[in-house]
Amino acid sequence: MKKIMVTGALGQIGSELITKLRAEYGAENVLATDIRRIESDVTEAGPFEILDVTDAKKMHQLATDFGADTMMHMAALLSATAEENPVFAWNLNMGGLMNALEVSRELDMQFFTPSSIGAFGPSTPKQNTPQDTLQRPTTMYGVNKVSGELLCDYYFERFGLDTRGVRFPGLISNVAKPGGGTTDYAVEIYYKALEEGKYTSYIAEGTYMDMMYMPDALQAIVDLMEADPKKLIHRNAFNVTAMSFEPSQIAASIQKVMPNFEIAYQVDPVRQAIADSWPDAIDPTAAKDEWGFKTTYDLDKMTVDMLEKLKIKLAVN
Repeated sequence: MKKIMVTGALGQIGSELITKLRAEYGAENVLATDIRRIESDVTEAGPFEILDVTDAKKMHQLATDFGADTMMHMAALLSATAEENPVFAWNLNMGGLMNALEVSRELDMQFFTPSSIGAFGPSTPKQNTPQDTLQRPTTMYGVNKVSGELLCDYYFERFGLDTRGVRFPGLISNVAKPGGGTTDYAVEIYYKALEEGKYTSYIAEGTYMDMMYMPDALQAIVDLMEADPKKLIHRNAFNVTAMSFEPSQIAASIQKVMPNFEIAYQVDPVRQAIADSWPDAIDPTAAKDEWGFKTTYDLDKMTVDMLEKLKIKLAVN
């Protein structure tokens, strides 16, 4: 990767990915794009352009003018938000992906887009979920992600486009605020712990979901994109995860640092149904074997870092 164009650069992953890529490859070599512009390091510390990913012509022009050799397509509507407006979600998620793939094919770029554990469904094995398994999701977001996985595979097989991707679990960040995902409780809980000393979870106790701390997720993207293509058997939608936990376990981890922290439950039926349709724990063996995937943070190490960083961010004692 030398000249990287990123869509959805102001989103949950994109906003931190831009910072990492600019540190790794030079600010001048990373073009951030998003449908809106807000004052931030993403827009001010390097090249930035407004882009609606449904506008294929402008996407092509920006990539051409920048001389991009890599496309990282991060723009998407997340799970819970997508359920509120499924038609819009389909048009944005699939239309934007098709445009990004076509531009990458036309300009012979390397291509990355993330999939999600949302690509699995109720009939998928819930424990040690294999890399290759039954995928029948029951959400529009999940349908989008399975379709996207297949589409990326198609572009590799049909056109030889160097497509790569991972299935991200819930991502926990001390920088970007939650963006409408089902797993966002695992971010919100840290904010509420510091701001109020308590948290009411919309996910029921005992509901396990795979999670990963954002620094590990960003490193996984770079590692996959730099991997030897000859070693990649799957190429797209690699299972990746760092930990699997349920709400009371993350609360217990916080209580090791903040003993008076309290958790309660008021379950949101929509997001709970989505969570129940996903695996409890996935198997990342293919990613480890094919490109050396690894993580640094477990639950307790992540908790300590989250609370330390958020204390500074929120200016609380």
